[in-house]
This record gives sequence, C-alpha cells and structure tokens, in this order.
Amino acid sequence: MAGGRAAAGGGRPWPQLDLLFLRRFLRIQAVLFPKWPSPNVLMFLTLLCVALLEQLVIYQVGVIPSQYYEVLGNKDFSGFKTLTAIALTLIVVNSTLKSFDQFICNRMYVSWRKSLTEYLHSCYFYGQVYYSLHVLREDIDNPDQRISQDVERFCRQLSSMASKLIISPFTLAYYTYQCFHSTGWLGPVSIFGYFVIGTVVNKVLMSPIVSKLVQQEKLEGDFRFKHMQIRVNAEPAAFYRAGRVEHMRTDRRLQSLLQSQRELIGKELWLYIGINTFDYLGSILSYVVIAIPIFSGMYGDLSPTELSALVSKNAFVSIYLISCFSQLIDLSTTVTDVAGYTHRIGELQETLLSLGRKKKANYSEAKDSWDLDNSHAGEDPMPGNTAFLLERVTLSVPSSGKLLIKDLSLRISQGSSVMIVGNTGTGKTSLLRVLGGLWESTQGSVEMLTCFGPHGVVFLPQRPFFTDGSLRDQVIYPLKEIYPVSGSADDERIVRFLELAGLSDLLARAGGLDQQVDWNWYDVLSPGEMQRLSFARLFYLQPRYAVPQLDFETSWGGKMGAHTMREDEAAPSWRRMLKNMPYSDQLQNLLTLGRALSSRCGAADPTAINKESVWCKTISGFC
Repeated sequence: MAGGRAAAGGGRPWPQLDLLFLRRFLRIQAVLFPKWPSPNVLMFLTLLCVALLEQLVIYQVGVIPSQYYEVLGNKDFSGFKTLTAIALTLIVVNSTLKSFDQFICNRMYVSWRKSLTEYLHSCYFYGQVYYSLHVLREDIDNPDQRISQDVERFCRQLSSMASKLIISPFTLAYYTYQCFHSTGWLGPVSIFGYFVIGTVVNKVLMSPIVSKLVQQEKLEGDFRFKHMQIRVNAEPAAFYRAGRVEHMRTDRRLQSLLQSQRELIGKELWLYIGINTFDYLGSILSYVVIAIPIFSGMYGDLSPTELSALVSKNAFVSIYLISCFSQLIDLSTTVTDVAGYTHRIGELQETLLSLGRKKKANYSEAKDSWDLDNSHAGEDPMPGNTAFLLERVTLSVPSSGKLLIKDLSLRISQGSSVMIVGNTGTGKTSLLRVLGGLWESTQGSVEMLTCFGPHGVVFLPQRPFFTDGSLRDQVIYPLKEIYPVSGSADDERIVRFLELAGLSDLLARAGGLDQQVDWNWYDVLSPGEMQRLSFARLFYLQPRYAVPQLDFETSWGGKMGAHTMREDEAAPSWRRMLKNMPYSDQLQNLLTLGRALSSRCGAADPTAINKESVWCKTISGFC
C-alpha cells in the first residue's frame, strides 16, 4: 500500500494506515518511551494500574442493579440499606479513579510533548541541519508547523485514547470469559464477529481521511506562512502599495484550505455514519445475546425474581463487552488524526536523521560548535596561522547544478586580509557558504583549520541575525546561550562598542542592556542599524578571523555611497571604508565578500570563476 498512489505534491505515496504508518508510529514511541526508568514509562504503568482498578470498581457497580432486583424482590430492607451504602462508596471510589485517570493522561500529554519536541529540536539544531532542511530541501513542507503544532496535536490525541487502549486487552479478555460463562459460545462469537465487521468497514472509510488530513495540515501551514510573510515584510509591502495583491493571494490560500476542509468533512460524514450505526446495532445485539439462553430453556427453573436478577447481570456483561468494542470503533476519528500527524512527524524525523548522519560524516564537532576555551588548539594539521585552505575547488548550485567556481585554490592566513568582488551571481556568497560548511564543494578540498568563536572565525552574513531578548543578548550573541559564564559581561565594554558603532541611542530605546523587550528587532532597526549592531557584536567577540559579507552600496551606513564602481576601484574603496570603521584595529584578519557593479568579473565565463580570475585581492595597510 505504501507504494500505491502518488501524492499530489510529488512522487511520494499518499499517507495511509499501512506498514509505513506502523514503522513511523513505533519509531515515535521509541522516543516517547526511551528506557525503563524514564518518567514516561512510570506514568504509563501508573495509568495502567489506575485503569485496572477502575475496571474492577466498574464491574462491581455494574452488578449492583441485579442485586437491587434481588433485595427488592425479596423485600429485604436490611439488605437494601447495606447495598445502598456499598453502591455510594463504589461510586465515590469510581469517580476518584476516573479523575486520576484523566489527570495522568493530561500529565502524559505534557511529558510526551516535551520528550518528542526536545528530540526533534536536538535533530533540527544539530550542526546546520535546520539550514539544509529549509534551504537545500524542498520535500518537507512547514517544518516549524510540524514541530510546534503537529507534535502538540499528536500528543494530545494520543493521550486522549491512551487509557482506553491500554485497558482494552484486559477488559476484553475478562468480559469475554464472563459472557461465555453466561451465554455460551454463541454470545462471544456474535460480538467478536460484529467487531470484525465494524473494524473492516471503518478501515475502508478511514484510509482516504488520513491522506486528506495530511494535505489539510500542509495547507494550514501555507496559510499561516503567508500571514507571517506579510508581518515580517509589512514595510516593503506598504511601499509597493501591495495590499490588494496580497489580499488576493492570501484569500487564494484561504480558499484552498477551506476547500480541503470541506472535502475532509465530506469524507468524515461516511465515517460518522458507520460509527453511529455500529453503536446502535451494539445495543440491540446485547439483548439478542441475552435472549438466546432464555428462549432455549437454560434458565427455566428460576423464579421471576431470580431470572430478573440474572438477566440484569448478564445484560451488564454483554452490554459492557459490546461497549468495549464500540469504544474502539468510536476511536476511528481519533486514530485518523493520530495517523495523519504520525506521517507528518515521522517524515520530518526521517529527514532530520538522514541530514544529521550526513552532517556527522562530513563535518567534525569542532566545526559545528563554538570553541570558547580554545580546546581545539593544537589539533590543526596546518600551522596555527592558517584559517582556510582550498585546493582545486569546483562549486555548483546544489539545486540547479549551475557552475559557480572552477578549479579554485586559495589559502587564507593570519596577517593578511582578503577581499572578494564580482558581479551578482558569480559565486561570492556561495564561497562563503562553502567556507562555513553550509554547502559542499562539487570537487576539490575545503579545509577550515580553525574553530568558530573568539579563538577562531566569526561569519557576518549580509542579512544580520537577531534573536529574541535584550540588547545585551544581541551584542554578545550567541555566547549567552552556549556559554552562560559570559552572561556577566562587562557593561562598560558593551556600551563603548555600541557608541563606536554609532548606536548609543539604542540603549535608551531598549531601556538598558538587560531590559527584556517585546518587539521584533527586525521591525525597530533600520538596515544600517542592523549592520552596525552586527559589527558591534563582532567587536565584542574579537575573533582571530572575521568574514563579513557586504555590498559596496549599502556597507557601513552609506560611507561608500551608492555609485557604480569599476573593479580597479574596489580595493582602494574598501580600504578607505574599512579604515573608517570604528574599532577596526581589533580585527587581525578580514575576509570580505562584496559586490562591485562592474562590467565583468575577470573570468572568461561571467557565470563561472576559475583560478586565473582576478577576483581575490589581498589588501594590506588597513589593519
């Protein structure tokens, strides 16, 4: 079944209740229940014990009506008072057990969500897996929704039916025995046949719902992403007067989502009809099962009072056994939801593990984390003054295969500063991605012979990144999250760096260094301020090597101007700009990637740079 119809979004099969679902579900269960003494396992066993006690009490409560028939038929007032006291006690105990059952299920939901989300986070943030998932892979839609929303709904739905599922084998076995003892073999066989027919019918009705639910969740993510896109880019959209266009495009996403929901509701109608039909048929079947031994003369020697008590007891046993099966059939809608979320989470888990194995094979831990204590010193096979070594590197765009760099050899060492210029699309940013370990070279060798962090290299991408939190969090990022000791950073140093970067007014706007702001930093800072704050961060870290990526026209608050430059003007212009940068004497080595609006980039093919191209210029005299 897994290899059946192809999904609308590509060549993958439609998600269904098949072996692929079972494998993904069991893989997720291994995350929820990792080992024997884990809290999730203990809570599960506690729930099992509470559910068993609850069933024992329910049985005692269920046979009380038959005892009432007996004491009332015999006009036994003393027995009536005793039976009433026992019934009230059992009801209180049963209510308490039911409440504890629900309480444990809710706690399991929270614990399951914690375990599964933290597990996915560990895979998602390992190395640069999150980058590969969002930028280099197109087969996983809305990873953020799968981690935040799908996991929550999966755990909630699973916890809602956990108690019924774990107790079902025990109740079915016990009440099957009681039913056989009361009605003979015909009663249990009839009830089991009823359940098998109901299960087959519901399986047929559920299969198309699972795939439609997966599609609906994808459209939900697309619709939410469209609103997030407008929120993040509200100002550019307003300058374009794009309200009408975005209104139409957002409504188009909404209509697609609503159409999917209408189709899902239509498919669920038939499932509801099947569930309700089997519920009512079960109530009739119970009386048919009870009537068989009565009309066959099995209880002909009993008095009317004794027969009434016996019928009441047997009715409870048969009805409860049918009720157990009916509850499992009623879980069909919940099972379809769980199956849909299982496929979405399982698909994400498989992709994260695949990317994680690939990252682990290609990159060492030293290149995926920040070295804050110089623990990797002395491990480099090259002398400590070499940061990057490229030998005959050829690079192509991963998605299209377009050739960007051909046969490039380059060494970046301490004491020299390198500037890389060229037309748009000639591979400057791509080279940065290769140096940072985000892309792999098509051919050749790329070695980073230093670490990330203050003792090694720091990359400054063209689009600055700011996290949530205070102004201090932005300046010392990412040290505070990875290296808590740095949380007591010197306030005076940070203030001096902000002043040198021309951002002294930002202290007042943010209410100080440690004031937790509720705004988005991308909304309150101009592009120039964001770039200046990135350089304040760079001055705070003071790495041995810095790799900023800037455009000539937008670099450092407009000191360069926005005029067109020839390639032979690039080096002196960058030298002047970098000399004017505040606190530039803190940077020993600077590898800068910039864009020059020139007529050519020095290569025979303007779309591919080779080793003969005059595009790597070593600049001296400004550091």
